[in-house]
Amino acid sequence: MYEKSTYKIYQKLRVTNWNRVADKYDNKQGFSSYYHKRLEEVLRFVIPPGQRVIEIGCGLGDLLAALKPSYGVGIDFSPQMITRARERHSDLHFIETDAHELDLKSDFDFVILSDLVNDLWDVQSVFQNIQSFITPRSRIIITSYSRLWELPFWIIRKMGLAKPTLYQNWLTVDDIAGLLSLADCEVVRHWEEIIWPIRFPVIDTLLNRFIAKVWPFRWLDLTHIIVAKPCSKKENLPISPKVSVIVPARNEEGNIKKIFDEVPDMGGKTELIFVEGGSTDNTYDVIEKTMADYPHRLCKLLRQTGKGKGDAVRLGFQNASGDILMIYDADMTVPPEDLPRFYDVLAGGKGEFANGVRLVYPMEEEAMRTLNFLGNKFFSLAFSWLLGQSIKDTLCGTKVLWKRDYERIAANRAYFGDFDPFGDFDLLFGAAKLNLKIVEIPVRYRERTYGTTNISRWSHGWLLLRMVCVAALRIKFV
Repeated sequence: MYEKSTYKIYQKLRVTNWNRVADKYDNKQGFSSYYHKRLEEVLRFVIPPGQRVIEIGCGLGDLLAALKPSYGVGIDFSPQMITRARERHSDLHFIETDAHELDLKSDFDFVILSDLVNDLWDVQSVFQNIQSFITPRSRIIITSYSRLWELPFWIIRKMGLAKPTLYQNWLTVDDIAGLLSLADCEVVRHWEEIIWPIRFPVIDTLLNRFIAKVWPFRWLDLTHIIVAKPCSKKENLPISPKVSVIVPARNEEGNIKKIFDEVPDMGGKTELIFVEGGSTDNTYDVIEKTMADYPHRLCKLLRQTGKGKGDAVRLGFQNASGDILMIYDADMTVPPEDLPRFYDVLAGGKGEFANGVRLVYPMEEEAMRTLNFLGNKFFSLAFSWLLGQSIKDTLCGTKVLWKRDYERIAANRAYFGDFDPFGDFDLLFGAAKLNLKIVEIPVRYRERTYGTTNISRWSHGWLLLRMVCVAALRIKFV
């Protein structure tokens, strides 16, 4: 434990410094004005309006106000900052206290520490204090200066062009991730922002929205942004959640009986929801007959009126009664016995979105053609970069998520547009936008034993490239 008298001296110096900053900058922010406006834009993308938000180290409260929370609380140890924040934003709540001494009774959806960790005496203890006012679904948003900017900032402050600060911690992303881990939190994703912190029309937009996001220029960015979640808190989940397995089935009559035989029961109850559409064989009739032969299985059969697997998945999800939603392709190239692994990830609180990965274990000889394999590798790299989380296999048909999260994704589908015929990217984009923890589960990919693939490598490949561009504009270049 640190020596209390030393900490008090450290705290007093910083309170005095930030009181002085408040007196000088309450009406203008000088050199940093554009930087803070750009940061507001980025965090508005991460945090939707109408949330319960607390900002620790809120300063004048402008960032908190820009997020339009349903209930917003600002914390700062500077009396002058708190006084001015209350004058500027009377609809928000501001508390004068030190981040190390927080004792709050409310729960929050988002906790923000913007450019604060480098100024804290004991970062780990502050992270631990946060545990008392968050839920398992809360997200912690941390912004932190890159160490590469230490010398430029020192020069800028010496010139009087930026707010004066005292000596800093200058923590790296790995340092922050390690301290979060010690406080029972984990990083969901992180990325870099802002390579040009000065207002200069057109140039600032070009540099900060586009150039700052690509290699090698992103290594020069000013700000690290980290999204984290608690990992020790156990969510109030159903004791034995019900599972709905959605099976899009087009020209798959030869696999139907095996699906009934081999898909295991999971959780409190497992329902099979078959969605058939456009088959030229007897898939629909075979499903109907097999349902009658297996009266002990909870089943539904839906006739698809739209086109594409994505439309079939959405129809199945719409009619599902389970707490957990699974997609299982009727070609059975993913072994049904792997499905409980996906269930365990969600039911055990290890992740919020489970994505199958076919590219880890060796495949059967004809399971995936060479061009398809190379295409999957390319798109996995592209989407990992876009989404800020490792996505090794974008097109594995087995994806699992909570129904409540799917409903949130569906409510915001218009943000990305509705042109995904597969359904995979609709879910991946939505999960990334909601900052869900994506967990990848390796599966052994088998050769088809009946029928032929419904994927066209060339026409669907071009469509995938189009989706990469859309995701870049909607997620990365914001």
